[in-house]
Amino acid sequence: MTTSLVSQAQILIPEDYQEGEEDDVAVATPALAVRCDYDRCRHLQVSCQELQKAGPVACLCPGLSREDQQPEPPRLGEVQIVAEEGYAVVHWCAPFSPVSHYWLLLWESNGAPQKSAPLNATVRRAELKGLKPGVAYVLCVVAANDAGESHVPGADVEGPENWTGPSFGPCRKLTMPPKPVTLVHAAVGVGTALALLCCAALVWHFFLRERWGCPRRRQGIAQPSEAL
Repeated sequence: MTTSLVSQAQILIPEDYQEGEEDDVAVATPALAVRCDYDRCRHLQVSCQELQKAGPVACLCPGLSREDQQPEPPRLGEVQIVAEEGYAVVHWCAPFSPVSHYWLLLWESNGAPQKSAPLNATVRRAELKGLKPGVAYVLCVVAANDAGESHVPGADVEGPENWTGPSFGPCRKLTMPPKPVTLVHAAVGVGTALALLCCAALVWHFFLRERWGCPRRRQGIAQPSEAL
């Protein structure tokens, strides 16, 4: 003899059976994965792997190259030049590669480039100070990891004037404009020039007067002598 925990049998009609089947299917359907909130051009952006660990649900990250390979070159973005202060704000985007740190390279003329201090992997913006007005530079951003560093195109070119690399990449030619002259300086310069011009005209006038004399005064003196 067998026993059952159901006290009363329940007859299933086709509609009830279909509803129960739909509930089972809905429960069994897994949640769709979404992309992680990762922007490779965002300043102070943590790695996508850290976002995957922090979120309640695993998200999707963009594909990256292997860690035992040197990273791909970053992409240099907007460069804001502040000519009055002699500096520039540099933006870039991370490559689709594991990166441990960045640094900037700056060529002013023939010779070795100037290398910045290492920047951590979350940095996407930096300032270049001490730039000279009216001088041309070549600026590059380099990514590095344990396997090596990214390729710098045109690194063997001597001088910014000979650099012909692509504008869409890790490097760019940067020309600082001449230091702008303010309106106050311009007004002072024009006023000084006018004052010097007036002084020169007065000096020239008195010089001619002392050398050649005054014609009207001579004529006035000559007429009384003739009358006598």
